[in-house]
Amino acid sequence: MSLIQHFDDMSSFLDDVHTLDKLKQDSDPDILEQAFEHAGVATVRRRRLPLEAIMWSVIGMSLFRNETVWDIANRLDISLPGKNKLVAPSALVQGRQRLGYEAVQQTFQLLSHKVFATQPFEQWCGLNLLAVDGVSFRTHDNQENREKFGSDSNQHGEVSYPQIRMCSLMEVSSHLLLDSSFDARCVGEMSLAQRLLPAVPDNSLTLFDRGYYSLGLLYQWQSQGKNSHWMLPARKDLQYQVEHSISDNDKIVTLSTSLQARKKFESLPDTITARLTTYKADGKSYRVLSSLIDPLRFPHDELIEVYTQRWEIELAFREIKQGLNHSKHTLRSKKPDMVRQELWGLLLAYNLIRIIMLDATKEEDILPTQLSFSQSMRQVIAFFMFTPIHSASKLPVHYDELLTTLRLFILPDRLPDRHYPRVIRRKPNKYPYKRKCQSALN
Repeated sequence: MSLIQHFDDMSSFLDDVHTLDKLKQDSDPDILEQAFEHAGVATVRRRRLPLEAIMWSVIGMSLFRNETVWDIANRLDISLPGKNKLVAPSALVQGRQRLGYEAVQQTFQLLSHKVFATQPFEQWCGLNLLAVDGVSFRTHDNQENREKFGSDSNQHGEVSYPQIRMCSLMEVSSHLLLDSSFDARCVGEMSLAQRLLPAVPDNSLTLFDRGYYSLGLLYQWQSQGKNSHWMLPARKDLQYQVEHSISDNDKIVTLSTSLQARKKFESLPDTITARLTTYKADGKSYRVLSSLIDPLRFPHDELIEVYTQRWEIELAFREIKQGLNHSKHTLRSKKPDMVRQELWGLLLAYNLIRIIMLDATKEEDILPTQLSFSQSMRQVIAFFMFTPIHSASKLPVHYDELLTTLRLFILPDRLPDRHYPRVIRRKPNKYPYKRKCQSALN
């Protein structure tokens, strides 16, 4: 289902179609209504600055990262007709506070779930490939953010900016984010990953980093849906018992759960059956642990290659932080609730661009990840700003032209033998180097 089809129920366009009307083509009005009702902010009062307009201004904060919020609102012409065409900055602040962050969160989740349910994605052995990982964002250094989010600390106390930690669930072949969870810096990524359980779809394989090894979390993950699996690198000190050997490098093992884990996760059994697979790459031996215990459906040769797809989520974080956020170290918002709202708006803007890239590659023999995100992002923003639309009937034509343009941004094939050896970073010397005097040189 394309973005245009998401808006079939939208009301007719006005004669003078503004940039906001183009943005509205990327979200279902029913989704916005459901999000407002769920967040408890829906109202029948007709304001000059309605909630829908504020929602697009929040998204515009990410699409136009170098513009001020006031300039974005006036650029998008988001207010209703009135005596003054410009929106007062105080009205935007009050509007964002009235909207809150839960409505933006619900819009992101409803849209991502709808797209995932309607779009065909690349699969591996009949499973959708997903990935989970975490990342941190820096906020403004004020007392409210420090109390709410916290920061890194040492024996001298807190020594860095307040940070908010995020953990995300992503579809690998398209980089579409299915869900995310935020919390303070002190909350671990495994706790945040546990909050993503309701978003785990059926018939999926989720790739985790080594640090997510928790038998309670992994058991809940595979029990969440029908045919939901997980995979992560095996720890060096992994304790297990071999149930039977498929081959010399492939074994079905039994993992014993601890008493503390069974107290924390009530449904956790005493033992869990898993598959331990060993393979070699560049002369080194590696092991991966997974719930894929059927050797006929999941052969060893295909199993050892799939885990490399986990790095796609690292690329997605780079696209968000360096692409959309323009490598800005600190988020715009200064209040904790507005920080959350800005982050949900950032993820929503990212998914909107990714959905358009999905539409561009739907009928082509290429994957969305083969397109340049930075080039596609610039083209999508330019489409929102400069496309001359005078009637709703011309919108599909301009949208098809946008998709055709995006298909020109195909990236070159990745180099399979690209290798950068790890080295120890040289510590800087706290004492300055003494220069030799000229007389000594003579």
